[in-house]
Order: sequence, then structure tokens, then C-alpha cells
Amino acid sequence: MENAVFTPEQQHQIMEAIREAELATSGEVRLHVEARCPEEDSIQRAIAVFAHLGMHQTREQNGVLFYLAFDDRRFAVIGDKGINDKVPAGFWDSTKDLLRHHFRQGQITEGLCRGITEAGLQLKAFFPRQDDDVNELPDDISFA
Repeated sequence: MENAVFTPEQQHQIMEAIREAELATSGEVRLHVEARCPEEDSIQRAIAVFAHLGMHQTREQNGVLFYLAFDDRRFAVIGDKGINDKVPAGFWDSTKDLLRHHFRQGQITEGLCRGITEAGLQLKAFFPRQDDDVNELPDDISFA
């Protein structure tokens, strides 16, 4: 898909938010954007995209996917098994609330940047960045 959602500057802001979030944690953050969610459930679609992007291949299984179906106005935030095994139920609720708040105001880029920052801060408690940490996944935005 050609990017019709974000300007180059907005893409840069989002990728910077991803890089900044990953400075605090060994967790790996990605954003996937598509116009429409081809499935009934955005969580199920996010799980399929997570697998397609190979996000399960991180050493600590601590990848996080922000999924956005722009035209459908649907999104999801999911973490890999390593995260789900350590964090309490409802761990992503505050991040999703933050996204929802900004999205309702039409602040898509701002919402994503703040949500990604929040995710990095939350993950820091469970997956602090180590001295030998390497960037295991690309920081760019995936478009379909």
C-alpha cells in the first residue's frame, strides 16, 4: 500500500517515538497501518500481522505491535508471549485509552507517538534495556 495516511514528517515523528521508546526497554515496537481491517476482529488481524512481520522472533519474545486500520477507525495493541507471561491483565488498557482519546480528536500521529512512548515506559519495568541490547526489529512503519 502506498502511504496515504502520514506525511513524511509524521512518519519521522512516529519512527522517532519508536526509537525513543526502545531506549528504555529491550522490548521491540512496530506499527502496522492499513486502510481496512480484512477481519471481523482487529485483535485477530493484529495477531496475523504480528506473525507476518516475524515479530515473534525476538530473543525475549517482547515485541509489541500497534495495529491501525485507518479507514475503519480500528486499532489494536498486542504483545508477544514473553510480555503476556509477565504483565498483569489489562496491561495495555492505559495505552489503548490514550490512543482512543487522541484518535477521537483526529490526532492520529500525536496519539501514536504518545501511545508508543507509554508502551516503552510500561515495558521498562518488565524488560529494562540491557547494555548489550540490539535493535532486533526495524523501526519503520509497515504499510499494507
